[in-house]
Amino acid sequence: MRANRWYSWIAALLKLLAMTNLGVHRLRAVTAGYRRLAMTTALLTLAACSSGPRPAPRASANDMLVTQAHPGSRWTLANWSDLPGFESDALHEAWNAWLKSCERPGPTFATLCGEIRLLSLGTAQEQREWMRTHLQPYRVQALQGEPQGLLTGYYEPQIQASRQQREGFNFALYSLPVQASAALKSAKPWYTRQQFDTLPEARAALRGHELLWVADPLETLVLQLQGSGRVRVQEPDGSQRWLRLSFAGSNNQPYQSPGRWLLEQHALTDASWPGIRLWLTQNPQRQQELLWSNPRVVFFREQVLSEQDAASGPNGAQGVALTPGRSIAVDPLSIPYGTPVWLASPGPVSNLQKLVLAQDTGSAISGALRVDYFAGWGAQAGEFAGRLKQPLQLWVLWPR
Repeated sequence: MRANRWYSWIAALLKLLAMTNLGVHRLRAVTAGYRRLAMTTALLTLAACSSGPRPAPRASANDMLVTQAHPGSRWTLANWSDLPGFESDALHEAWNAWLKSCERPGPTFATLCGEIRLLSLGTAQEQREWMRTHLQPYRVQALQGEPQGLLTGYYEPQIQASRQQREGFNFALYSLPVQASAALKSAKPWYTRQQFDTLPEARAALRGHELLWVADPLETLVLQLQGSGRVRVQEPDGSQRWLRLSFAGSNNQPYQSPGRWLLEQHALTDASWPGIRLWLTQNPQRQQELLWSNPRVVFFREQVLSEQDAASGPNGAQGVALTPGRSIAVDPLSIPYGTPVWLASPGPVSNLQKLVLAQDTGSAISGALRVDYFAGWGAQAGEFAGRLKQPLQLWVLWPR
């Protein structure tokens, strides 16, 4: 290999330098420089060896009968040609999310992370060829064989809040009480949302755990449904700063969709968040009913939002920052965290055909083909996520 010849030339050069009586320190500097040059050449040689066009490996007729069983899904061998839009995706956008997964990789992908980092500077063609060579697509299906699922969206809300309760800011967001933590460990449900509002003993259990106060109770519900948010906080001295609230725990109650509750009430036909907000402006007297329809309450921890942190989403369940449009929430019994996934979802909101990374989960995300798509943060992302509800097909990309 070319890299081996480089090392031979360097060894000969070092002997020549020694015979010319170069000083020891200068000799070491020259040696280190040539070692770096040899390593760079080796990496470039590896990239050059893999950059040429080659046919994608295809699954044989016998292989197509092979499936991988997982606790929550079934994977069936597929060909790269089965992936809609694979040749046209902007892979560099997904590569940034992939690099984040390599900060905390599972054992299956840890050995590939060195090459993934190297290819972050590669072309889309080089990245595609590397994927074809090193990964095998599998079509994800439910255990019963269903090939299609449901794609929805989530995002990171941005809201105003106050450190102290004051006029116009009367609805609290809470840190995790000890009793709630104990309930989670014992897998027992704690008080419901309605009980926190109506029972003196439930209210007492939250006292002293107020993190922030917001103006709109619906904002507390939205923040809890999304699991995290960016908050512009007014401190007691009048100063303002941005914080991130991230998921700390819950009351261990089941999630119930407010949109589904409204549909069951025959109150509306558009159960998206924009539709729900419109319904509330027309029916403000029923706001409390809507809030209580979901018994689940989420508690938060506060984090400083640095300039670097603000460029990415919150940390997902994998423990890495989410990337807008390239991170998804999955059921980890179906798809392990850190797995690259090909997602195809045609629909009225967006025609999505792209590489994404399984980096998060959620209380409503259960089953082989149930996925939440991270749309980003702010009002525009919220509008997109609130309307996204489309059919879904998935392929996991697993090391060969």
